[in-house]
Amino acid sequence: MIARAVATLPGDARVGIVASGGLSHFLVDEELDEEIFRAIRAKDADALRALPRAKLNSGSSEIRNWICVAGAMEALDVSWTGYVPGIRTEAKTGTGLGFALWS
Repeated sequence: MIARAVATLPGDARVGIVASGGLSHFLVDEELDEEIFRAIRAKDADALRALPRAKLNSGSSEIRNWICVAGAMEALDVSWTGYVPGIRTEAKTGTGLGFALWS
């Protein structure tokens, strides 16, 4: 829907789409975070749709923001990603911090 809205804008204006949100929360799940980036880079909508809903609850629900932006940017390639597992305790509590640029 975001991509369609941008495509209907008159003229040839450049449009930036910015979203924020972490990846896994409370317990950092690096495997899940890596799978999300893999699917986004590969434009693998089926993999993103297949993510277990139970993993997208509470703070990890911000992953849905990533999915929305990936859909809006599907016509472009991911040119850069960064990831920091923001682990605060030995129990792996924290937030998966992700960054991406499409161009």
